[in-house]
Amino acid sequence: MPKSHFTELKRDKTDGRSGILNTRAGKVLTPFFMPVATRGAVVGLEPAQVAATGAQMLLANTYHLHLQPGEKVIKNLGGLHSFTGWQGPMLTDSGGFQVFSLANVRKITEEGVQFKDPKTGDEVLITPEKSMQIQLDLGADIIMAFDDLTGLDPAKARVRTDEAVERTHRWLLRCITEFNRLTKSANATGINPVAKRPLLFGIVQGGLSKDLRAKSLEFVQNTPVDGVAIGGLSVGEGSKEMYAMLDFLSPLLDPARVHYLMGVGDPADMRHAIKRGMDMFDCVLPTRNGRHGSVWVTGDKRLNLNNGKFAKDLGPIDKRCDCHTCVTGYSRAFMRQLFKTGNSLGGSLASIHNLRYLQRICESYK
Repeated sequence: MPKSHFTELKRDKTDGRSGILNTRAGKVLTPFFMPVATRGAVVGLEPAQVAATGAQMLLANTYHLHLQPGEKVIKNLGGLHSFTGWQGPMLTDSGGFQVFSLANVRKITEEGVQFKDPKTGDEVLITPEKSMQIQLDLGADIIMAFDDLTGLDPAKARVRTDEAVERTHRWLLRCITEFNRLTKSANATGINPVAKRPLLFGIVQGGLSKDLRAKSLEFVQNTPVDGVAIGGLSVGEGSKEMYAMLDFLSPLLDPARVHYLMGVGDPADMRHAIKRGMDMFDCVLPTRNGRHGSVWVTGDKRLNLNNGKFAKDLGPIDKRCDCHTCVTGYSRAFMRQLFKTGNSLGGSLASIHNLRYLQRICESYK
């Protein structure tokens, strides 16, 4: 295993841990939440507004950026940081989630996944090797291995979970081989490889089977990946099932590497996961909910700002919140007016609040 890029600073049996993740774009304090910038931008927010919420890293989508504008275009424009205006670290997913979410426009073989561009109808093949090439061209600081994510319902799954896990493992080895080939010159300098190359994370799959999860985790941790991601949760199972799996995996996680729980952004779920040793999170929930007027307040309660009871409420979203929206004094009544009149400012202000809410959760464990 290569030298760890993660340093554990504090560990508590009941409150999880905190640490520092070193990337070529700078250090990141854990635990942390990554706002989702699918096509390079968080919907409705400027990079400075996102950073002001406490966000340290953004997540961008490999599949969508490959389709538009294309990784070569972004590379020629200076990479994701120059292209988007975000100067902190950036992570790109591998396209593996689209294997699951775009089931109606894709075909899976051992070689890779054949997608059909929903706009043009053109066929697009993404293999483990191609995924590495795209992500490196994009200029991400953390790139994810290409994985095979299948559904949790055996009656609806296209293949058995164990078959998807085995394919995920074979694809991981291909990703590592291609990653090493493409980053060979950076590693050969002998001058602090962290400053030269991105980090590569492997993904653990296995559905809700503890045996498969343990097997997958062991496989991933026996490879030279820089981080360990838990995929395939928060895809339809209940919180009870997710928590049981996290409780099971927690003592098996390698403490020398960073742990990333993919696709989770509910406050209660994050709190449970942090206490089980998870360090990184991402989800569209805070901004998607915000654009529809749904916000979190103290106690992880949710308010619908469209509700008529807020029509004359001059209080902020949450008196205990230090986000720009609440500190500036935008009232619940004004927020309701924005949503009722279709003004996009409402979604932006609510998104800022929700993102800050999740960052405050992470900060409370540092």
